[in-house]
Amino acid sequence: DSTCFCGSLPSLTSGELSLENDLNIERNHMQTVPHASQPALPLDPDGRAGKYLIFHLGNEEFGTEVLKVREIMGIQDITPVPQVPEYVKGVINLRGKVIPVVDLRLKFGLAPEEYSARTCIIVVRTRQADEELMIGIVVDAVSDVVTFAADQIRPVPEFSSALDTQFLMGLARLEDQVVILLDIEHLLSSPEMQLSDGAGSGKSV
Repeated sequence: DSTCFCGSLPSLTSGELSLENDLNIERNHMQTVPHASQPALPLDPDGRAGKYLIFHLGNEEFGTEVLKVREIMGIQDITPVPQVPEYVKGVINLRGKVIPVVDLRLKFGLAPEEYSARTCIIVVRTRQADEELMIGIVVDAVSDVVTFAADQIRPVPEFSSALDTQFLMGLARLEDQVVILLDIEHLLSSPEMQLSDGAGSGKSV
């Protein structure tokens, strides 16, 4: 079963530690030059190839670029904020920083579900209006870190012009599942994410 891989839980299994290490290694070394003996990835003019953190919403699998992930934690107390969309659950205090939290189920129009031990908050880094913001996204579970080559990623099919698909980077196949790759910056680019001056950027409290 998928579990929330986060250091705030009482203990981590070997698989969870491996995922935690993958995240740390990727953030520290992804931009270094690969060793000459490593096979080169196929040409990737769109810059979509690379490592993705895989998470679940219901039966669907989604992926976000590992380099955008700041931290993964279990569900915790969220302070509600008035006059924001339903999918903005409120804010959390992350080591003295105020971070807005978005429930992706509600953002995508899915039925809400009660939070459980598998529910995770993924803290991601986005850049909006020349300002770096940290935002938490609530997902049903986090499962893995996967590397996708350029030839494994397919473009998003064309839909009606009334449907905004700009936050979709592409579709990748993982075993018998299709993983929906998200452009997290575009998905979370809205005025509500800031909630108050400086909140999204991690204002100290």
